[in-house]
Amino acid sequence: MHSEIELIEGCAKGDRAAQRALYDRFSGRMLALCHRYAKSTQEAEDILQEGFIKIFGSISSFRQEAKLTTWMTRIMINTALNMQRQKLYLLPMVDVNDANLYEQEEIGLSNFHFAELIRMVQSLPDGCRIIFNLFAIEGYGHKEIADMLNISEGTSKSQYNRAKSLLQAKLKAEQKYENVREQKI
Repeated sequence: MHSEIELIEGCAKGDRAAQRALYDRFSGRMLALCHRYAKSTQEAEDILQEGFIKIFGSISSFRQEAKLTTWMTRIMINTALNMQRQKLYLLPMVDVNDANLYEQEEIGLSNFHFAELIRMVQSLPDGCRIIFNLFAIEGYGHKEIADMLNISEGTSKSQYNRAKSLLQAKLKAEQKYENVREQKI
């Protein structure tokens, strides 16, 4: 088992064994992240592959000021955003700078499996899905998201609220389906 420093140094030298070890150690976690930004497994795998190419190409410049996983996660997110960026500009996004944005009721997630939740997030329209991931999961603020995607802060907020509404509707529908199924059993 190699330490992270040994893996970083080996990858920086182009050592294929070190690259393989780094990939094996982190690809599962990074693929889960890619799934949140992709519509399909194939698309997530494409993002993962492109992201690791970028990681291997720039690991010699990694200064170890942050954790390796944090640095890799940022590269994967940027790769996913770059691959989705073209789609975003083709989609209409409503800008609601002065709209009343309110918190909606929360729905419990404890009855859902991770795969079901990922499937629901993947089913969101591209703009909603990307902004939901960046805000709710990655923890970016709406101003940061607006800067990253070259949209207004109001657009980020409205797309996030739309994503939440769509997810809540999907969760309620799934819960009703489960309740009906349990009653029949």
